[in-house]
Amino acid sequence: MSPIFLIASIFVCIIALVLFFHFFPVMLWLSAKVSGVNVSLVQLFVSRIRNVPPKLIVDCMIEAHKAGLKTITRDGLEAHYLAGGHVANVVHALVSASKANMDLDFNTATSIDLAGRDVLEAVQMSVNPKVIDTPPVTAVAKDGIQLVAKARVTVRTNLQQLVGGAGEETVLARVGEGIVSSIGSSESHKAVLENPDSISKLVLKKGLDAGTAFEILSIDIADIDVGKNIGAQLQIDQALADKNIAQAKAEERRAMAIAAEQENKAKAQDARARVIEAEAEVPKAMAEAFRNGNLGIMDYYRMKNLEADTAMRTAIGRPGQKESESK
Repeated sequence: MSPIFLIASIFVCIIALVLFFHFFPVMLWLSAKVSGVNVSLVQLFVSRIRNVPPKLIVDCMIEAHKAGLKTITRDGLEAHYLAGGHVANVVHALVSASKANMDLDFNTATSIDLAGRDVLEAVQMSVNPKVIDTPPVTAVAKDGIQLVAKARVTVRTNLQQLVGGAGEETVLARVGEGIVSSIGSSESHKAVLENPDSISKLVLKKGLDAGTAFEILSIDIADIDVGKNIGAQLQIDQALADKNIAQAKAEERRAMAIAAEQENKAKAQDARARVIEAEAEVPKAMAEAFRNGNLGIMDYYRMKNLEADTAMRTAIGRPGQKESESK
């Protein structure tokens, strides 16, 4: 036997052993048997063919078996892995729920995981409730005083509504709405400052956690600050608006009065022009009357005497105008 053939045979044997232990993980199978998990080499080989990591499946089955979870099967774990789920995270969550005496089955846990939520974090939040700080909420009481409140909401995960339930943003929005409604219905801001727990009691009665993935345990008012006097500011703004409206109406009336005055002046000038025009026609009419023999010289002098008499009486009746004209 030549050395080359010997080396080639050894190399082929090594490759064959590597492939065998890759598709038939004997050590993993022994570890499962020692841990009391019933799994065969053929099942591990089939898992490898399906591109499912046998070590992940076996480790999860060992963990579930040691925790006393009998409902977790190899087929269920493989199906969840092939569906894109986090197998280890689901098993950790089921073990934690079992230790905490929580009602969480395998199907519910896998559905929560496939919905994109962290099922392990959800179980931990159910055991240890989470405290959420709300942003500053601004509201105005009936007396017009603005209040700025901050609240701390203690929530616990509701595993039965985790799939399809609303998240933290919805809870915070509803709590803020409840705080605004509670402060807005108060007769005075002093009543709110004296008894801030009335806000939390009123908000809790509204059942704000309906349709969400959380259960609100408590709402505590952490801080309340007094803001602006919105009522007084609104009154000032209304007074300024009324003042501006009154000024605008006065300007409008003034402009209309000026326009009417100018119109009357124009009418007076027009009437004066007509009088002057009519007076200019008098000499022509008199000349025509002289030519036709309708007016004699004595009639003319009597008319002049009447004009002089009328002018004298007018001057006597308005002495002030005469003095001004003389000046």
